[in-house]
Amino acid sequence: MPYRRLPNTDSARVRALKSALDTSYRINRFELAFSFLLLQKVETFLPHYELAIRNQRQALSQQSIRSKEYNEKLRKARLYVSHFIQVLNFTIIRGEMKPEIREFYGLKTNSKAAPSLLKDAKVIEWGEKLIKGEQERMRMGGNPIYSPSIALVRVNCENFKQAFNNQKTLQNNTHRFSEKVAEYRDEADSLILSLWNEVEAKFADLPDEKKREKSSEYGIVYVWRKGEKEKLEQIKQAEEDSLTLPFSRSVKAE
Repeated sequence: MPYRRLPNTDSARVRALKSALDTSYRINRFELAFSFLLLQKVETFLPHYELAIRNQRQALSQQSIRSKEYNEKLRKARLYVSHFIQVLNFTIIRGEMKPEIREFYGLKTNSKAAPSLLKDAKVIEWGEKLIKGEQERMRMGGNPIYSPSIALVRVNCENFKQAFNNQKTLQNNTHRFSEKVAEYRDEADSLILSLWNEVEAKFADLPDEKKREKSSEYGIVYVWRKGEKEKLEQIKQAEEDSLTLPFSRSVKAE
């Protein structure tokens, strides 16, 4: 026999609740298969649930739209920070500057290794260190480094920092709305379970097939187990064949 399957996605939950409401609006209140109190609960709850889902989807959409711009600004900031450190090391290798100047930028004096920039926050951190270090070194009488200049490093790092903060805000919004939707899911599941239980109880005295037909009008979803439907159809076909067989024989006998 088919079994009812409760919804397991937000869209399916909304469909189940709307289906019950739509049916309740088409029939007489006194013929409704579930209680009026439950109807009021669903009518009050559903708009809040749908709003929470819309907010969550909008937040996800905005985050996705901004991600391309974010990744491009990250790429450029990482590139300028990395290249500035490389040029700094080249000037030291050529003997134009002493290794000690690395200390201005928070780098190890005797190491040519570049810091890891894999984490987004590290790009911002090292960009600020380079900007501060270059300003301090020039204040002490040093010549500016070019290709890239610290001005270009600053522009790209500030652009990325702004994008980074905006992305964090979008992520926080998405997380907040997702938590709100998750809170509503438990109540949605409870309402749907109560609805379906009351509806099935209303039609409990009907034959199974008629009971499922009437219950489906309220949004209850029935699913056949693997192979069950085919087996039932085979049984029905066999019954039909057995009913027509005597008639066929009598025709041949004549």
